[in-house]
Amino acid sequence: MPRYRLQVAYDGTAFHGWQRQIREDGSELRTVQSALQRAVFKAVREETPVTGASRTDAGVHAVGQVAAFTASRSIDVERMSMALTSRLPEDVQVTHADVVADDFDPIKDARSKCYRYDIACGRPPATWPPLFDRHVVFRTPFELEAALMARAATRLLGEHDFAGLAQKHHGRDNTVRTIHACTVDRIASDRIRIEVVGSGFLYNMVRIIAGTLLEAGRGRIDEARIDEILATRDRRLAGQTLPPQGLCLRWIHYGDSVLPPGFPGRHPAHRSNEPRLRDSPS
Repeated sequence: MPRYRLQVAYDGTAFHGWQRQIREDGSELRTVQSALQRAVFKAVREETPVTGASRTDAGVHAVGQVAAFTASRSIDVERMSMALTSRLPEDVQVTHADVVADDFDPIKDARSKCYRYDIACGRPPATWPPLFDRHVVFRTPFELEAALMARAATRLLGEHDFAGLAQKHHGRDNTVRTIHACTVDRIASDRIRIEVVGSGFLYNMVRIIAGTLLEAGRGRIDEARIDEILATRDRRLAGQTLPPQGLCLRWIHYGDSVLPPGFPGRHPAHRSNEPRLRDSPS
């Protein structure tokens, strides 16, 4: 039976996250997985589980989520994206589809992931809060120094125990992860962008990293605090967990290599709202 891989983009504002959730009364919360599951059923006319690579939280967005399902018959992948998107609500799109090996697992086979966190900063009247993109950026009234944030971010690189940068109830036995890149850029006078590339992430880890770097940008902590957090695994030393709306899953890389071809240079997935899905984003 053929197995299909999908690249999925969504505005997470009105969703209770990616993962399907059932209430005690048997009704379902509105989740991306449930919406996609229904669309696949309507398109292929059979019940087949749809598995996602990353369990994004309520309010978190994605342009590079990866999902997979197996069908009993062959389906034209050239038309699949359109067929599924036409059956999805307007805040979800399937941007690409392809055929993969029968044993493809979107979770276990992922080699690295990239998340982005956008922050709007500054005080009125010089800088007004976001209006039209308020659901995709976090707003802080403080001025932030991107250079301080970038220096702190370099301390996260490499393999570490990230228990101090995750929620206490993260549900993982192993809290060791590898961060391949963590960059901070001022993309406009009032906008800061954080991008984190890693082997995987713990619950709320990127949002806590962003909150900690924000404190560095305010001058409230120095870069040595990062080393202390990693060494002690003490969550109390880190910054707040920033809200979900500033977070977006950019891409997930698959293939023989740990990172996409051309990394650590800027990857095309960083320049497009709809990166194509192959063995790596391109």
